Amino acid sequence: MAQSKGTVILAYSGGLDTSCILVWLKEQGYDVIAYLANIGQKEDFEAARKKALALGAKKVYIEDISREFVEEFIWPAVQANALYEDRYLLGTALARPCIARKQVEIAQREGAHYVAHGATGKPCFNTSFSLLGFLCPISVPSPYWEGWGQRRTPHSRQQLQNAATDWGCAGQEPAGTEPAPSMVFRGILGYVRLSLSSFLSSSLAVPVPVPSPICPGPCVPVKVTNTGDGATCSSALELFVYLNDIAGKHGVGRIDIVENRFVGMKSRGIYETPAGTILYHAHLDIEAFTMDREVRKIKQGLALKFSELVYNGFWHSPECEFLRHCIGCSQEPVVGTVRLSVFKGQVYILGRESPRSLYNEELVSMNVQGDYEPADATGFININSLR
Repeated sequence: MAQSKGTVILAYSGGLDTSCILVWLKEQGYDVIAYLANIGQKEDFEAARKKALALGAKKVYIEDISREFVEEFIWPAVQANALYEDRYLLGTALARPCIARKQVEIAQREGAHYVAHGATGKPCFNTSFSLLGFLCPISVPSPYWEGWGQRRTPHSRQQLQNAATDWGCAGQEPAGTEPAPSMVFRGILGYVRLSLSSFLSSSLAVPVPVPSPICPGPCVPVKVTNTGDGATCSSALELFVYLNDIAGKHGVGRIDIVENRFVGMKSRGIYETPAGTILYHAHLDIEAFTMDREVRKIKQGLALKFSELVYNGFWHSPECEFLRHCIGCSQEPVVGTVRLSVFKGQVYILGRESPRSLYNEELVSMNVQGDYEPADATGFININSLR
């Protein structure tokens, strides 16, 4: 037998791309260990395990990283009010560094020589997985899309499907997925479909009672209470799953956008981020209520850069680490309760309260003068009119 080129930890989903690269890596002489990340998606992991082994994987890891995904990746994005290009809540972009980090941990545990993925060169998935590999003493073999060899280089999804048929790994997509000329990603933060086809939305449910996220310093959600039936969730993962269910029934967080990818092309993306949308609005509201105006202006600028770095795959970069630290420090006064409702795709803020509130009803009242001298406004206006 030919000597092995080394062990590869492959980020594996059981879909077309990763099934093909598993077989391709085996053909190139590598020992492959498949790694499946559970980030809250509904999937038959056991079926995916059996498929990986049938295709030649030496071993299969199935890792539940949903809790750390929420606490260590989603919460910092909530603190930042992170939005890429004003609309995208970074669902898949936040998942990638979490998945890749565990992949490197497994590689170190197994003494593997390489990590690999099935991402193409067009999306930002490639950057996210590859960059983390380069930060560690582990190499990243060129994905088959970049160098599969002249004999089988795929130039389209159809050619890849044909190759999969030759290898015997076609037509075995994980439960809940569908064969289509598009890329589908599911996880606890949301659902994304990158496609050129129409999006069919499900029917909206009838109104449900109001959930109320509570945000303490350093401002991460700690509890959600449904004021209608008294249901309460406190753990990060439980809270997020509950909000996904409530908001998902009302079609909250669905967007159809054209975005700018890191590599320079425009791409159509269809996203659904129910819980993330609720938390975005809740946090934005309590932050405006408790944070100094000038600090908030600076923080908004940092959030724009943070969103760009995360989207482009630079979560583990020193500049992104610096931004997370700065944004985290800004959250110290962001404490309180937000009351809200969801209905027919919308999130409605109904009220808020906080022990760190900067709102002074007497000061802004038109009926009470309070600690404000109206005559001071004359000098303020004159100075601002000098230019």
